[in-house]
Amino acid sequence: MPLLINGQRVDLALPTGEMIRAYPHLEEKAKLLRSQPAQIVEPKGLLYVQQREFAVTTPKDGSVSILGSDDATTCHIVVLRHTGSGATCLTHCDGSDTEAEVSLIMNSVKSFSDTAGCGRLEVHLVGGFNDDRQLSQKLTNQLLRAFDLQPDDVHLVTFCVTELNDREEEDIHFPIIYGIAVNVKTAEIFPATFPEKGPDEDLRSAHVLTGASLTNIYDAKMEQLHIGPYFWRPFPHVDFWLQQDDKQILQNLSTSPLAEPPHFVSHIRSTLTFLKEHPFPSRSLFPDRKPRIYKKNQEGLWEQVCSDKI
Repeated sequence: MPLLINGQRVDLALPTGEMIRAYPHLEEKAKLLRSQPAQIVEPKGLLYVQQREFAVTTPKDGSVSILGSDDATTCHIVVLRHTGSGATCLTHCDGSDTEAEVSLIMNSVKSFSDTAGCGRLEVHLVGGFNDDRQLSQKLTNQLLRAFDLQPDDVHLVTFCVTELNDREEEDIHFPIIYGIAVNVKTAEIFPATFPEKGPDEDLRSAHVLTGASLTNIYDAKMEQLHIGPYFWRPFPHVDFWLQQDDKQILQNLSTSPLAEPPHFVSHIRSTLTFLKEHPFPSRSLFPDRKPRIYKKNQEGLWEQVCSDKI
């Protein structure tokens, strides 16, 4: 039960360039997506997904209408949607354990789609560029292979990755689209940026920097965002990294130093500072071993809920 394009099984033996030429409508759709200016998505009704996180919800959700993620250079943002139930998942993959991650998001969408009776699973892949280390191409191949291994038919609808998301400026390659959002009510996918990436942005980034696996952060039935509990050991040489200049941080803590967005270094410094302040999260952040839980308030913004009220 493979990965399909226009109802035909994808030939994964083909290089990406040949695959694109075999399905020109995919190239046209990628061109159309690339031509759209990035929309600024405000926090009202938004669920922002960081690297190695995923969230799934349905059009019935009264709190969240937009799922989104950005700051993807070699990473890919994946949207998986069931056309019958409207169940939609967005995740931000970095190639750490692609096959297991695809199985996880497949199961999460299918759990909302069992009663749909009709419809199909559609996948949209966006991100990456022609980076020197070919990490984007490797991740593209991993994702195609992982979806092709699934027991269910999955239809590839959007393919705006690696060479289809690449621009060159003075011999340096960059992604064209760094972030996307999906409207879970209408299924529209569009390039996007997000002024607010919270709640708990530093905590969630620290979880990734200390080696997290892909984590589901949202309970769609309760319409609650769950962060943690997360545990890590003291980050090695954190003082050393905080003393380094911007160039050293870029060179050593990025997969693509020349293509990172301008705020990358300040974001990493903020995360490292958080890790220095919380070497033992079991003591300072999660002493009761319970997640931080958030719900949208009447203004559509996340508000922390006391665990004893749940």
